[in-house]
Amino acid sequence: MSKTILFVDDETNLRTFMSKTLRRDGYEVLEADTLAAAREQLGTNWIDIIILDRMLPDGEGLALLKELQHSDHKPPVIMLTAYGAIDNAVAAMKMGAHDYLTKPVETEELRARLERISETVTLRQELDHLRQKSGGSLQEWIVGQTPAMRRVAQDVETVAPTNSTVLITGESGTGKEVVALIIHHKSLRSDKPFRPINCAALPEHLLENELFGHETNAYTGAGKQRKGLFEVADGGTLFLDEISNMKPEMQAKLLRVIQERTVRRLGGARNIPVDIRLLAATNQDLEKAMEEGRFRQDLYFRLSVVRIHLPPLRQRVADIPLFVAAFVDGFNRELGKSISGVSPEALDALKSHSWPGSIRELRNVIERAAVFCGGDQIEISHLPQEILGGG
Repeated sequence: MSKTILFVDDETNLRTFMSKTLRRDGYEVLEADTLAAAREQLGTNWIDIIILDRMLPDGEGLALLKELQHSDHKPPVIMLTAYGAIDNAVAAMKMGAHDYLTKPVETEELRARLERISETVTLRQELDHLRQKSGGSLQEWIVGQTPAMRRVAQDVETVAPTNSTVLITGESGTGKEVVALIIHHKSLRSDKPFRPINCAALPEHLLENELFGHETNAYTGAGKQRKGLFEVADGGTLFLDEISNMKPEMQAKLLRVIQERTVRRLGGARNIPVDIRLLAATNQDLEKAMEEGRFRQDLYFRLSVVRIHLPPLRQRVADIPLFVAAFVDGFNRELGKSISGVSPEALDALKSHSWPGSIRELRNVIERAAVFCGGDQIEISHLPQEILGGG
């Protein structure tokens, strides 16, 4: 999204040259040579970033900076000060300026500062957008402007209204179950049950019981009849997480259910018709598992009619500001906060972290920061030490 910059400086040559340069960089640039002209631009246009000279013909730039601190819309300000006037720069920062540059202004330095501030502006824009939306926070897990995530969002929209089986792949913490739940909510089965089960969390005999159910006295301790998840989810969606952990015998039974669309309870003699949409997920390489004989090829092809891959967060650093905005919005509602953004320093630290726990780890970090944040902006002091260490 293009950012609109207001360049306020009475030096015509500097203002004109820098404005042309920034327009070539993709920014929309408005110009003003006085405080009065700047106020007029602010009154008629949405400004994302202000570049403000310290001294202007009709007053000091600090006066406008002070006014902005009391307005509803507070675009970040880069103050321009005379060379060596460090006291002026410090005063500007204390009054709320995001950054400062000394004259003469170096083009590359200005570009670098603007790029950094633009990330904060993007985060705030995303927060404003999210505040206008109603409902829960499921969609926050598949935000992003990287090509991979645009493809994920498009695939989810395309496949959700169908009955196709979907295999969701990706490392732990990338949001596979959330994507499965979004697919269900966008499907024609959204008013029917969604039942998830983690195939890695249960021993084989318990997993079989959970999926297929049992008849009375089917085994020692089976006191009464119990429906399995295939029956409980009838008409809806069954999500098999970490499908790669399923043992070969269970894989064969699952394949039979998929092919016949019937299920037989443990200890039962009849096949019960079931109408379910099956979604599966794994953080393992199923192709390798097939080569090693640990996963059935015929089951793999049944499960992967449509395949959606979720990349880890370290491969999509450009999406971090959007994730942060989405999570901040959710925790604002949950914790009764009114956090409007994240400081550039904190955002830099978040982008430098390797995120071994992917999106789930980022969400936990933002929750912690939101809890400790007492103002309207998450600062670097609100982040845990492991993030500050750049690990």
